[in-house]
Amino acid sequence: MSTEYLHQDSIAVNDPANIEVVASDRLVGNFQAYSTWRAELSQSITQLSRWLNEQDLDDSQTQLRINRLLDKLKDDKLNIAFVAEFSRGKSELINAIFFAHYKQRVLPSSAGRTTMCPTELLYDASKPASIQLLPIETRAANATTSEYRRYPEEWTSIALDLDNADAMLAAFRKVGDTKKVSTEEAKKYSLYDENDPDQKMTVDAAGQIEIPCWRHAIINFPHPLLEQGLVILDTPGLNAIGTEPELTLNLLPNAHAILFILAADTGVTKSDIDVWRNHIGKAQTGTRGRLVVLNKIDGLWDPLKSAGEIEAEIVKQVDTTAQLLGVPTRQVYPISAQKALVAKVQDDDALLERARLTDLENALSYELLPAKQDIVRDSTMTEVEDIVSATRNVINARRKGVQEQLHELSALKGKNQDVVTQMMDKVIADKKHFEQGLVRFQALRSVFSQQTNQLLSLLGMDALKAEISRIRGEMDKSLFSVGEGGLRSLMERFFKDTNANIAKSAEQVAEIQAMMAAMYKKFSEEHGLGSVTPPPFSTLKYHKEMARLEKSFREHFNTWGKVLTNSQSKLTNKFFETVASRVVYVFEVANRDVENWLKAVMAPMETQVREHQLQLRRRLESIKRIHKATDTLEERLEELEDVDRQLASQQGDLDERLRAVYGLLNREIGRLKAA
Repeated sequence: MSTEYLHQDSIAVNDPANIEVVASDRLVGNFQAYSTWRAELSQSITQLSRWLNEQDLDDSQTQLRINRLLDKLKDDKLNIAFVAEFSRGKSELINAIFFAHYKQRVLPSSAGRTTMCPTELLYDASKPASIQLLPIETRAANATTSEYRRYPEEWTSIALDLDNADAMLAAFRKVGDTKKVSTEEAKKYSLYDENDPDQKMTVDAAGQIEIPCWRHAIINFPHPLLEQGLVILDTPGLNAIGTEPELTLNLLPNAHAILFILAADTGVTKSDIDVWRNHIGKAQTGTRGRLVVLNKIDGLWDPLKSAGEIEAEIVKQVDTTAQLLGVPTRQVYPISAQKALVAKVQDDDALLERARLTDLENALSYELLPAKQDIVRDSTMTEVEDIVSATRNVINARRKGVQEQLHELSALKGKNQDVVTQMMDKVIADKKHFEQGLVRFQALRSVFSQQTNQLLSLLGMDALKAEISRIRGEMDKSLFSVGEGGLRSLMERFFKDTNANIAKSAEQVAEIQAMMAAMYKKFSEEHGLGSVTPPPFSTLKYHKEMARLEKSFREHFNTWGKVLTNSQSKLTNKFFETVASRVVYVFEVANRDVENWLKAVMAPMETQVREHQLQLRRRLESIKRIHKATDTLEERLEELEDVDRQLASQQGDLDERLRAVYGLLNREIGRLKAA
């Protein structure tokens, strides 16, 4: 695999006309179409931003919102998780779907275990191509893998030599490294439980057990799809999922698609059912992209049976799998990943059809990508509409001011100097009245600032981290003094307190919203400012995430019954650290969202006040000029009419640019690919 070959792929994948050169399957083509759509959408929004700046229609808040929107589009990721017990052909399936165009296996795939730790495949252009491996010894501490991401020195780094295929494969095989340790050391890492008879059978005559060398792996690889935001998560079965809470609470729930791989030759085992019911199937209701893959159907290709008999056997396996997992048969995809990879490498269309991989790729294309596009489309449309609406209000305010001046000055035609003086006095009185309103506005800002501080204190990070430290101390005291009931009580209070803070913040948000709505209405009635409704804000998503975490923690205890062993206590601590880390993340997101909402609430008022002040100043200047020299009246009317025409043109241009963004937002991925 040469750098030149990779470079050629990169060139081809960036050209929609050459999609088929990179790979022939629809998933790759549609993912490229999705990435192209996202890039064009970013370009259209950038053009809107540039136009707003050129027309003097933007401000710091508008620019902040646009930059935030562009950053979200740029950093948009598509996460696909592959979950299976060992020897189900998971790595081979990843090779067949994403790496077949390299004409060889990229991920190691052989009999037995090849993936020993959770592995993420992604690409970050700011970092060199490499494999980052987190040592298994880090499990002795309670820190989560998310926390370790902030400390690169804790990871073992292996550079990827893209010019050397053999070196590349050797580096990838390092992910599956194992070592023998004593049962005591394995217990320290929560990888051995003496009460589990299955684990006891894995202990050798020397009292040692085989464990993975690594806790987590991140492969930074310049694959064209990874460069465009695809993230592949490869998980090594029930044992890893059960002992690494990060997977249970974070990585799997946030995957846009989960492919659960079974083997047709072994059928659905008890551990398969446990993985599905405890970690995948329960999240299935109302969720797109949870697919079951029945791999290794080539094991059923008996040359002594007819095609009809083989098909009947496959259908029977699909029906049995669907019944055991409680899913419709249409959600189970029988394939042969190994034969599909061979078919793609050898350009054997007949074998590819028999391997049935295309059906699975189509399901990902038709379910995963459109669902992801819907999410991006909805969030982008809402943000763009808010920005355009605020801009339209500015233009309307300016036109209203110009038209008021036109009306006032037109009434002065043929009038004497006294009438002009009266008109000037009226504008001065209006200006004075508005300045009195500004005193109230400043008072409002002071109250707004106080309420903002109260709101942010409810979501305060310092208090949250102090509470987490307190609970951590309680849990560390002693397993037997705290016990299962004590741990449950501690966690119930933790969730109750954090949910209470979120609920109180919702009440504070409602209070701020009501105050701002009243002020908007008052300014509209007294000074003719445009009617604006403060944007809504909901804390529901934070409550839902907290409820999910609490449910996961309860299930964690229920699976172990009433008695906690020493190793389970250590795992419970790890589980708590992952929960705490996730709660901190929820509060960090809530703080960012609240701060952005507070700016969005105040920004329209500030913009309208600024525009109204400007229009009053212009009205007064116009009348003063006419008061000094009445022959400038016609000249001034012509100037104002020209300004009005320019503003009307701005309105048309704004609508045109919004239509361009809408055109992109409403374009479907399939149409993009066809184009």
